Amino acid sequence: MHAYVKSFGCSANLADGEVLAGCLADAGYNLVKTIEAADIVIHNTCAVKGPTENRMITVLKRVSLDKKLVVAGCLPLINFERLREEVRFDGVVGPAAGDKIVEVVKRVLNGERIVALEDALNAKPSPNLPRLRLNPVIGIIPISYGCLGSCAYCCVAFARGRLRSYSIQEIVERMRADLASGVREFWITSQDTACYGKDMSTNLADLLKALCSIERDFKIRVGMMTPNLAKNILEDLIQAFQSEKILKFIHLPVQSGDDKILKRMRRTYSVDDFKNVVNTFRASFSDITLATDVICGFPGETKEAFTRTLRLVEDVEPDVLNVSKFFARPKTIAAGMQEDYLSFPEIKRRSRMAAMLAKEVALKRNQHWVGWSGKVFVDEVGKVSGSWVGRNFAYKPVVLKDAGSSDLIGKTFHVKVVKAFRTYLEGKMVE
Repeated sequence: MHAYVKSFGCSANLADGEVLAGCLADAGYNLVKTIEAADIVIHNTCAVKGPTENRMITVLKRVSLDKKLVVAGCLPLINFERLREEVRFDGVVGPAAGDKIVEVVKRVLNGERIVALEDALNAKPSPNLPRLRLNPVIGIIPISYGCLGSCAYCCVAFARGRLRSYSIQEIVERMRADLASGVREFWITSQDTACYGKDMSTNLADLLKALCSIERDFKIRVGMMTPNLAKNILEDLIQAFQSEKILKFIHLPVQSGDDKILKRMRRTYSVDDFKNVVNTFRASFSDITLATDVICGFPGETKEAFTRTLRLVEDVEPDVLNVSKFFARPKTIAAGMQEDYLSFPEIKRRSRMAAMLAKEVALKRNQHWVGWSGKVFVDEVGKVSGSWVGRNFAYKPVVLKDAGSSDLIGKTFHVKVVKAFRTYLEGKMVE
């Protein structure tokens, strides 16, 4: 039988999707690249935001009635009621379903209608399951599932549950196996990498040191860390990041530049805490790439509070700023704050202002890289024919135009940056 697997959303969900595809291929299914060629369609969904959920529902509705449809991922646990009312599906599983997908698909193809959400919040599939990688040189490694937070706006906790970490040894063995199969860039991922190991008396810094002790040539991109947990292990993190194997990149979501709003969001850190983590990393790694997130229009966000968010962005100058509009999500604390909701036109206005500022800051930060030369590892095909995209030590995307038609994926080149744009740098190969 022919199966089509498509994943949406965060890197953890992409990793889950690689395992779904790998387990099905291992069970004898033929994985195809188009829905039209498939007998069964598995959509591994995301529903972190309202617009994302709407998009998922639209994508699911478009699946032809002559195809069997299995809905996986976060949507079934975040809003099963809407899924059941609006989508014709044959099977449902939660996130991190692992090899459970094989039995579900088998039963669906035999004519059963399956809803397999029991124990989904405790799912922790073996790290050694087969996988079909989206990129042959990038290994996405979930180091844990779930988190320790209780953010007022977040619905992901209802889909991913509480923290469940893999042991350091399990992750080391997984990385060794991936290295043997040709992987050279690793994405260490979780709902919050900074909470890794809190359930087993270890931490993210210990994990990174263990991984960097592996004697092979590779790079590690560390996934999102919450400021409150990062600050608790900050000194050890800085030591771990000294390794050349760790890409000098941090994703540290601040969400608001106003302490009162942070408290309403149930983010257990202050603006000063966030700035201290950023400044400490920059003191050790001056060229580190900083990514952060802000939510515009959270209930109760005054004009003054929003202005403080803009001022924080101007002050900190993140390389990447992900701007989100507030949307109430099912079952969250923020969904009960209707009396403090802002009008949607005002939320859109603030979002546009933040996005414009983000573009200005990103271009300014990237312009500092013009004239830089160094090693770039090519890990992606460019959007323009004959172009390739690589990453330098700070995980900056460097586009190589007119680099020829030969396959450059997985190769390292000495490159000089000649131009800067908002979202990438342009480089030229040098001898």
